[in-house]
Parts: sequence; structure tokens; C-alpha cells
Amino acid sequence: MTGAGSPRSGSGRTPVGQWRLEDAQAHFGEVVRRVRTEGPQLVTAGGRGDVVVVAAEEFRRLAGGATGAALVAALQASPHKDIEIEPERSRLTIRGAEP
Repeated sequence: MTGAGSPRSGSGRTPVGQWRLEDAQAHFGEVVRRVRTEGPQLVTAGGRGDVVVVAAEEFRRLAGGATGAALVAALQASPHKDIEIEPERSRLTIRGAEP
């Protein structure tokens, strides 16, 4: 759909509103309001769904921690955490510089 954002049927994290880029720019306050009340909003440019506007809380949840804490926790919880893994090392040949 086009226009000033028309809700579509959807649930969960599926965008529920769709906006043409021009309309989203002209009515950005309305886009933000709908993100808060209806959920993610899809913004299209040239007929393609290029961007989804989501609430900051949802973005943080989706982005996760950039610290790798979840990976560390998973490795520490492994029943095989005491297994030592020795990486295989190989020597690389170094070539001389070519003129």
C-alpha cells in the first residue's frame, strides 16, 4: 500500500504498516507514533522494502550485545568445556617483494 502509512495485517515482528519514502519523510512523527503503538513500519523506495523502522528497545533486543557475552556464557555452560583444543599451526611461505 502507499500513502501516509496504512496498517497491514501481521503479527510479531512483521512490519504492520507500509510507507512510501516520500510519505514517511513528510509524516515522520506519525511513523514514530505508529512504531510505538502498532509495531515496526516498512518504508519503501521505488517499490522495494528498503527500511524497517522499529522502536529502540526492539532494536537493542535484535542487535544483542556486541560484547560476545552470550557466546562466552554458552561455551562456559558446555558439558565439554574441559576439552583442550590445540589449533593446528602451519608455516606460511613468505615470498620476496617483486620489483
